[in-house]
Amino acid sequence: MAENRHITAPDPKGFQVRIVRNKKEHSRYFSHRQWGSKQKALNGARNWRDQMLVSLGGANKYLPERAVFSNKRTTGIRGVSRSIQYDKRNDTHYLVYSVHWRKAGKPHTKTFYVGRAGKVNADEEFHAFRTAVRFRREYELHKAEDAPFFPARFKQWREMRLYEE
Repeated sequence: MAENRHITAPDPKGFQVRIVRNKKEHSRYFSHRQWGSKQKALNGARNWRDQMLVSLGGANKYLPERAVFSNKRTTGIRGVSRSIQYDKRNDTHYLVYSVHWRKAGKPHTKTFYVGRAGKVNADEEFHAFRTAVRFRREYELHKAEDAPFFPARFKQWREMRLYEE
Protein backbone atom coordinates (compact mmCIF):
# COMPACT_ATOMS: atom_id res chain seq x y z
CA MET A 1 0.00 0.00 0.00
CA ALA A 2 1.85 3.08 -1.30
CA GLU A 3 -0.40 5.41 0.69
CA ASN A 4 1.20 4.19 3.92
CA ARG A 5 4.78 3.99 2.71
CA HIS A 6 7.25 4.73 5.55
CA ILE A 7 4.46 4.09 8.12
CA THR A 8 4.36 0.98 10.29
CA ALA A 9 2.35 -0.21 13.29
CA PRO A 10 5.03 -1.56 15.66
CA ASP A 11 2.43 -2.16 18.35
CA PRO A 12 -1.40 -2.00 18.62
CA LYS A 13 -1.23 1.44 20.27
CA GLY A 14 0.19 3.61 17.50
CA PHE A 15 1.98 4.22 14.22
CA GLN A 16 5.68 4.79 13.55
CA VAL A 17 7.02 6.87 10.65
CA ARG A 18 10.60 6.26 9.56
CA ILE A 19 12.42 8.02 6.73
CA VAL A 20 16.10 7.51 6.03
CA ARG A 21 18.02 10.09 4.00
CA ASN A 22 21.81 10.19 3.67
CA LYS A 23 22.19 7.46 6.30
CA LYS A 24 20.25 9.53 8.86
CA GLU A 25 16.93 8.33 10.24
CA HIS A 26 14.05 10.70 10.86
CA SER A 27 11.26 9.08 12.86
CA ARG A 28 8.26 9.86 14.97
CA TYR A 29 5.66 7.83 16.87
CA PHE A 30 1.92 8.63 16.67
CA SER A 31 -0.04 7.23 19.59
CA HIS A 32 -3.74 6.45 19.04
CA ARG A 33 -4.49 7.69 22.54
CA GLN A 34 -2.59 10.96 22.15
CA TRP A 35 -4.24 11.71 18.80
CA GLY A 36 -7.72 10.73 19.95
CA SER A 37 -8.32 7.79 17.61
CA LYS A 38 -6.58 5.33 15.35
CA GLN A 39 -7.65 7.20 12.21
CA LYS A 40 -6.49 10.59 13.54
CA ALA A 41 -3.12 9.10 14.46
CA LEU A 42 -2.78 7.64 10.96
CA ASN A 43 -3.71 10.99 9.38
CA GLY A 44 -1.16 12.74 11.60
CA ALA A 45 1.50 10.21 10.61
CA ARG A 46 0.75 10.71 6.90
CA ASN A 47 0.87 14.50 7.19
CA TRP A 48 4.16 14.42 9.11
CA ARG A 49 5.64 11.99 6.59
CA ASP A 50 4.59 14.21 3.66
CA GLN A 51 6.04 17.31 5.32
CA MET A 52 9.32 15.53 6.05
CA LEU A 53 9.61 14.22 2.49
CA VAL A 54 9.16 17.76 1.16
CA SER A 55 11.64 19.30 3.60
CA LEU A 56 14.22 16.54 3.08
CA GLY A 57 14.03 16.99 -0.66
CA GLY A 58 12.68 13.55 -1.28
CA ALA A 59 9.01 13.80 -2.12
CA ASN A 60 8.73 10.55 -3.98
CA LYS A 61 6.62 8.75 -6.54
CA TYR A 62 4.31 7.45 -3.81
CA LEU A 63 3.01 10.91 -2.98
CA PRO A 64 0.27 12.11 -5.34
CA GLU A 65 0.96 14.89 -7.84
CA ARG A 66 4.47 15.68 -6.61
CA ALA A 67 7.87 15.16 -8.08
CA VAL A 68 11.26 14.69 -6.50
CA PHE A 69 12.72 18.05 -5.51
CA SER A 70 16.25 18.55 -6.65
CA ASN A 71 18.28 21.53 -7.73
CA LYS A 72 15.79 21.96 -10.54
CA ARG A 73 13.05 24.49 -10.05
CA THR A 74 10.25 22.10 -10.88
CA THR A 75 7.73 20.71 -8.43
CA GLY A 76 6.12 18.37 -10.93
CA ILE A 77 3.04 20.56 -11.13
CA ARG A 78 2.60 22.73 -14.17
CA GLY A 79 3.02 26.42 -13.41
CA VAL A 80 4.42 25.90 -9.88
CA SER A 81 8.14 26.15 -9.18
CA ARG A 82 10.37 26.04 -6.11
CA SER A 83 13.56 28.05 -5.93
CA ILE A 84 16.05 29.80 -3.73
CA GLN A 85 16.19 33.54 -4.39
CA TYR A 86 19.06 35.76 -3.35
CA ASP A 87 18.41 39.20 -1.89
CA LYS A 88 21.62 41.19 -2.28
CA ARG A 89 20.36 44.04 -0.07
CA ASN A 90 20.26 41.71 2.94
CA ASP A 91 22.80 39.19 1.64
CA THR A 92 20.18 36.49 2.34
CA HIS A 93 18.78 33.51 0.45
CA TYR A 94 15.02 32.89 0.56
CA LEU A 95 13.05 29.77 -0.24
CA VAL A 96 10.09 30.61 -2.48
CA TYR A 97 7.32 28.93 -4.40
CA SER A 98 6.25 30.75 -7.56
CA VAL A 99 3.07 30.27 -9.53
CA HIS A 100 3.01 31.36 -13.15
CA TRP A 101 -0.27 32.31 -14.79
CA ARG A 102 -1.74 34.61 -17.44
CA LYS A 103 -4.24 37.40 -17.22
CA ALA A 104 -5.53 38.98 -20.44
CA GLY A 105 -2.74 37.18 -22.29
CA LYS A 106 0.02 38.70 -20.15
CA PRO A 107 2.22 36.54 -17.93
CA HIS A 108 2.01 37.03 -14.17
CA THR A 109 3.79 35.47 -11.22
CA LYS A 110 2.54 35.03 -7.67
CA THR A 111 5.40 34.37 -5.26
CA PHE A 112 4.96 32.69 -1.90
CA TYR A 113 7.99 33.56 0.24
CA VAL A 114 8.48 30.76 2.75
CA GLY A 115 11.41 32.24 4.68
CA ARG A 116 15.18 32.24 4.92
CA ALA A 117 16.70 29.21 3.27
CA GLY A 118 18.01 26.81 5.88
CA LYS A 119 15.79 28.25 8.62
CA VAL A 120 12.44 27.11 7.23
CA ASN A 121 10.68 24.22 8.96
CA ALA A 122 8.82 21.44 7.17
CA ASP A 123 5.37 22.77 8.09
CA GLU A 124 6.09 26.22 6.64
CA GLU A 125 7.42 24.80 3.39
CA PHE A 126 4.60 22.29 3.01
CA HIS A 127 2.03 25.03 3.70
CA ALA A 128 3.56 27.27 1.00
CA PHE A 129 3.71 24.36 -1.46
CA ARG A 130 0.07 23.36 -0.93
CA THR A 131 -1.06 27.00 -1.13
CA ALA A 132 0.82 27.51 -4.42
CA VAL A 133 -0.76 24.36 -5.85
CA ARG A 134 -4.22 25.55 -4.76
CA PHE A 135 -3.59 28.95 -6.38
CA ARG A 136 -2.63 27.32 -9.68
CA ARG A 137 -5.58 24.90 -9.60
CA GLU A 138 -8.05 27.72 -8.95
CA TYR A 139 -6.55 29.66 -11.84
CA GLU A 140 -6.92 26.64 -14.14
CA LEU A 141 -10.50 26.05 -12.98
CA HIS A 142 -11.50 29.67 -13.62
CA LYS A 143 -9.77 29.60 -17.00
CA ALA A 144 -11.61 26.41 -18.01
CA GLU A 145 -14.97 27.93 -17.00
CA ASP A 146 -14.14 31.27 -18.67
CA ALA A 147 -14.68 32.98 -15.33
CA PRO A 148 -12.61 35.86 -13.92
CA PHE A 149 -9.79 34.86 -11.60
CA PHE A 150 -9.17 36.91 -8.43
CA PRO A 151 -5.75 36.23 -6.90
CA ALA A 152 -6.33 38.78 -4.11
CA ARG A 153 -7.91 36.11 -1.88
CA PHE A 154 -4.42 34.61 -1.50
CA LYS A 155 -2.99 37.83 -0.05
CA GLN A 156 -3.20 36.57 3.55
CA TRP A 157 -2.03 33.06 2.67
CA ARG A 158 0.25 32.70 5.72
CA GLU A 159 -2.67 32.93 8.18
CA MET A 160 -5.14 30.79 6.21
CA ARG A 161 -5.15 27.19 5.00
CA LEU A 162 -6.91 27.82 1.70
CA TYR A 163 -6.17 24.32 0.41
CA GLU A 164 -8.37 22.76 3.13
CA GLU A 165 -11.58 24.28 1.77
